[in-house]
Amino acid sequence: MNRILIIAAVLMAAACNNPLPQERLTRNDARINDIIAQMTLEEKVEMLHSKTNMSSAGVERLGIADINYADGPFGIREEGQPNGFMSAGWTLDSATFFPTGSALAATWSEELAYKYGTGMGKEARLRGKDVILGPAVNIQRLPVGGRTYEYLSEDPILSAALALEYTKGVQDEGTAVCIKHFAVNNQETNRGSVNAIVNERTLREIYLKPFERAIIEGGAMSVMPAYNKVNGDYCSENEHLLNEILRGEWGFKGMTVSDWGGTHSTMGAMLHGLNVQMTGSNYLGQPVIDSIATGALTEDLVDEKVRQILRVRYAVEAVPADVANTVMTSQPECQQIALEVARKSIVLLKNEGVLPIAKDVKKIAVIGQNAVLKVQSGGMGAGVKALYEVTPLEGIQKRAGADVEVLYAPGYKNYARRMWGPQNLGPLETADITEYDPALAEEAVALAREADLVIFFGGTNKNIETEGSDRKDIKLPCGQETLVQALREANANLVSVLISGGPTDLQVLEPASPAIVQGWWNGTEGGTALAEVLFGDIAPSGKLPFTFPVKLEDSPAYAMGNFPDPNGAGGDLFTLMFRPDVLAMSPAERQAFIDSLPKPESHYTEGSLVGYRWFDTKLVKPMYAFGHGLSYVTFAYGDLKAKASSKGVKVSFKLTNEGGMPADEVVQLYVRRIQSKVEWPSKELKAFKRVSLAAGETRTVTLEVALDDLRYWNEEANAWDLEHGKLQLLLGAASNDIRQTAEVNI
Repeated sequence: MNRILIIAAVLMAAACNNPLPQERLTRNDARINDIIAQMTLEEKVEMLHSKTNMSSAGVERLGIADINYADGPFGIREEGQPNGFMSAGWTLDSATFFPTGSALAATWSEELAYKYGTGMGKEARLRGKDVILGPAVNIQRLPVGGRTYEYLSEDPILSAALALEYTKGVQDEGTAVCIKHFAVNNQETNRGSVNAIVNERTLREIYLKPFERAIIEGGAMSVMPAYNKVNGDYCSENEHLLNEILRGEWGFKGMTVSDWGGTHSTMGAMLHGLNVQMTGSNYLGQPVIDSIATGALTEDLVDEKVRQILRVRYAVEAVPADVANTVMTSQPECQQIALEVARKSIVLLKNEGVLPIAKDVKKIAVIGQNAVLKVQSGGMGAGVKALYEVTPLEGIQKRAGADVEVLYAPGYKNYARRMWGPQNLGPLETADITEYDPALAEEAVALAREADLVIFFGGTNKNIETEGSDRKDIKLPCGQETLVQALREANANLVSVLISGGPTDLQVLEPASPAIVQGWWNGTEGGTALAEVLFGDIAPSGKLPFTFPVKLEDSPAYAMGNFPDPNGAGGDLFTLMFRPDVLAMSPAERQAFIDSLPKPESHYTEGSLVGYRWFDTKLVKPMYAFGHGLSYVTFAYGDLKAKASSKGVKVSFKLTNEGGMPADEVVQLYVRRIQSKVEWPSKELKAFKRVSLAAGETRTVTLEVALDDLRYWNEEANAWDLEHGKLQLLLGAASNDIRQTAEVNI
């Protein structure tokens, strides 16, 4: 046997023992083919659309269980009624509320992303769910994005690393992920009709990276196409995305599931890559059978789609009905994971010596509705019926103990307008997002004057940042800016804590606040973690996963006039599915109404200059940079040693904790191209690592950049390409805080 044949045999044997993650889905293909041969056409087609609002059908006579879906990428949603999202009123479906996506991303921890996934997977199994509708991994392009809290980061390397580990964690627990929203779903405004126009290089290098890693390396079993169009075609019937890239280039073997109401035709969906219509059967039901009868479609095509669905069905063991939902969904080990993530997500944006809280502080004034509001649900979209949620005020009160008096005043009204459902505005609620309440402010200021320390809680809530709409701006709502200035005049010992999912405008708050903390929507133990950081039990270690601009107009889509659309917003496609006036229409009238919605174009002319890439390249100073986050200790970065090889770039350096307490640092490696002929951003993140150090400890840290992560998409060759030449390596604690540099040739 010659050398080439020997190598081929070895590679084949290795593939059999360690198959590619997607190939694991094909293990049951022989069995699946036998089953498909026994199915009627009607039974096959029943599998191509929803059975209930959160399930698609199996075939009972052949022992094929239904596929049950769990909504929510940050907690298993409570059980709903079969044909809607209204609560079924169960008692054991209270789940763990995990920190939302942007909070997870702020940990910059692959290890925690994996643990997070295991927690989600475990609780899904307890509920009898087969597929989690998550993770949500779209790149955060707009600071106002309604789902910024749900997504991860503005950077593809960070997002991809976390998406991969989340996926592996969920699926290692026997639950499938449905990674979403594929692809280029970066705005909620007109999301059901907007056409995202993006060049191929930007698409590949920025917007597809998180999906690519989760599918190829993580073996993600299902994918949810987005509502929007990409370059002219709806994602649910986009040949380039679903067939050419997803199944062709990436080797995806599983099933695609439309977003709810996101299917638009029978022929488009069947021919261009969709497996399951959610919800309804008006496209992938009887019309499929009729199309086969006329010869427009073939039963072989239906067989292939059923085969892909059954691969997921047999890769995920069905939970018997008498086993599911017999214990409380939220489990102590999952609550602990939520606490770990919350602890490491909190970002110290600014500190002029106010934090940690001094030992001689005996009276604390906690000001702001966000200290007491729960964020497990609200607005529209993903939410959790949490078993419990520790609010910031509760966390502070418990940690302060009997020796410290903790006083509270709301300070401002709560913006509580909802996009659907009853308004139920209470005594401290308002439908005016800009309203300043002098009486509430006066009460808060009086409290501040008599305290040793004031902790102001501002930010947004789930009715401001919500699926289905983007914010009009990123201003602090409900008169918070005026209030914080008054609090500073009353007491200079002031800490501001921002409870939000995305960035906010801090032009007024920043100069008024000696200390600022980004506290996120941090899950069931969020208040506990926040108190631990404020009192100095643990050092803050979160880093921003996206840029805080000085003003909204500094961000790329706004600066280039690509957002907002001057024609405004039409009705939201998902919301229309549940509006009484739309439900009263005939199917033809309803479709005509949906077809009449605005069909805007969103031009991604900023290209790869998303987030910090734009700010660095265009020399626009942010309020707080991507990757920024302070600690209660300082870290020393030793000299950077770097080496390039045929596999990529490897660097090492010594990192020292110079403080008096244990602390974590997130080290970040950026690259800059020197004398490049290809257009690049000023710098790009290529590697990172969270490092835990004891007080005074020094450790050698190694980072590696794979050669593939240094390639670019060559649009002329329509392929990945590598530009040879000099790379400047930039090691630091944030995108604007570079500590060491080196150069290599590739």
